[in-house]
Amino acid sequence: MTAASRLGATYLGEGRSRFVVWAPLAQRVEVHLLAPRERLLPLAPQRQGYFAGVLAGVEPGARYFYRLDGGREFPDPASRRQPEGVHGPSEVTDPAFPWEDGHWGGLPLEDYVIYELHVGAFTPEGTFEAVIPHLDGLKRLGVTALELMPVAQFPGERNWGYDGVYPFAVQDSYGGPEGLKHLVNACHARGVAVILDVVYNHLGPEGNYLWAFGPYFTERYRTPWGPAMNFDGPGSDQVRRFFIENALFWGEEFHVDALRLDALHAIVDLTPRPFLLELAAAVRQARRRWRRHFHLMAESDLNDARLLQPPELGGMGLDAHWNEDFHHALHTLLTGERGGYYQDYGRLAHLAKAWREGFVYTGEYSPYRQRRHGSSVAQVAPPRLVVFSQNHDQVGNRPQGERLSALVSREALKLAAGVVLLSPFTPLLFMGEEYGETAPFPYFVSHGDPELLEAVRRGRREEHPALAAAGELPDPGEPATFAAAKLNHALKEEEGHCRLWEFYRELLVLRQELRQGMRLQEGPREVMGFEKEKLLVVHLWGETAQAVLAFHFGDTPLDLFLPWPEGVWRLRLESAATSWGGPGPQAPGELRSDGRVRLSLRPHSLAVYLAEEG
Repeated sequence: MTAASRLGATYLGEGRSRFVVWAPLAQRVEVHLLAPRERLLPLAPQRQGYFAGVLAGVEPGARYFYRLDGGREFPDPASRRQPEGVHGPSEVTDPAFPWEDGHWGGLPLEDYVIYELHVGAFTPEGTFEAVIPHLDGLKRLGVTALELMPVAQFPGERNWGYDGVYPFAVQDSYGGPEGLKHLVNACHARGVAVILDVVYNHLGPEGNYLWAFGPYFTERYRTPWGPAMNFDGPGSDQVRRFFIENALFWGEEFHVDALRLDALHAIVDLTPRPFLLELAAAVRQARRRWRRHFHLMAESDLNDARLLQPPELGGMGLDAHWNEDFHHALHTLLTGERGGYYQDYGRLAHLAKAWREGFVYTGEYSPYRQRRHGSSVAQVAPPRLVVFSQNHDQVGNRPQGERLSALVSREALKLAAGVVLLSPFTPLLFMGEEYGETAPFPYFVSHGDPELLEAVRRGRREEHPALAAAGELPDPGEPATFAAAKLNHALKEEEGHCRLWEFYRELLVLRQELRQGMRLQEGPREVMGFEKEKLLVVHLWGETAQAVLAFHFGDTPLDLFLPWPEGVWRLRLESAATSWGGPGPQAPGELRSDGRVRLSLRPHSLAVYLAEEG
């Protein structure tokens, strides 16, 4: 977008700012400037319900409301900063920043190793600036992309971010737009990409005033979080423009490298040219202009391959997709849990299919949904699927926010890490898992509306009545709930946690070896599942090297004759080794195969064998 048409307040220099707002429900719109000098200035009506004007004497730092029809005043729907919170005035900002990443062209998806974090909980300070000192450690670990949970302005100072109400405004308590730019700049200086989680399926309830301006919402559909966004009804062209401009805004002004699009299953759009298709087309055009990588990553529980298929085949043309199936198949094998959607998983065959094809459910009957579910992504390049053993949803949506480290043994944690990090897919780590963080990640908010806060508490109690009755359900509105989620980085210095961190680092070194020698992400692979023994075996091969990965989920030692590629095989890595804090090795250091071998493994362990040259 050019400065002449960009939504919100755009500083043009020399004390002039342009204001553009879509307000088809109003006959008259005025800018009420509060600081540094109070003034009331009208905007001129434009086509299709827009109002615009260039105002003199408006520098960065000026605060303002929009007054509609001479009555109520509201913050700017496209506000760039809300220094006094979601109910306060918007602030004009200066987009200029001393960027030092002119060399940066982004990263292709196959180079991504993602680290997801919540800015508020990652450090004691809870700011963008406080993340920067940790970047070198993440780089040493092998992380190449930092994913930030939503940072759009939300009510209060404690929130997961999915209650944001100003999609263009960066959360002020995190450090605002300047803080985010400093973090992105620091990431790019270290060769680390930045992914931003954005929410286009709904807005939060508190501080949400878009209803006063235009038909941003629709009553035709509902989401679990409130009214759905209007992407296919009257006025939807302008709603689409609002969110497409938002997506490009993060790439252009903040140099962000990718967007994770939250809960796309909650976007209903029955038009022939859906919003997601239009968004992806706009992004493709922009990245040609920017001459750098910029990816759109879908999060959806529909297992819908059309999100990834190209437009010419009837798809939306998005670049990547979070793979919840992979997580569910892995989690149920590790924990034995079968409640809720986990009832659809639990067999070794489910994880084997995830390794072969990506999704587990590709049209099969789902007992949880009581219908057939999903479509195949077997032909999709593996780096376009993002896999994990933990993420903010799968940890935080548990009643007490328990991490995997609270549910399984240290050996099982190493096994889970191996399954994710040695897979051909794009791996994602959830903050702290690399050293076995023990802090929970429960749901937390800081709504200023007492009735809304009580409604959130009531909803949590109704969702988990047994824990609520026992007084064991964390109160989402209590500051202590948020404080409990803060990471304890000092754990990395303790023996067991340090060994786990080193193991993660070694897995990422090995991942690079497999990428180079066996074309891990695009080369051929054979996946075998042994249901009774709870053993997953994966054979990878390239032009010059071969590897076999063995993942044992059983509770007792394994001693088994099984098919194995011919040749001499050397043990490259065993998770049970004492060097990784394990109980001691059991896997043979060398295997000589004539088509079968005898393999021994400890419970909940993995072993990686490389073929001897020649």
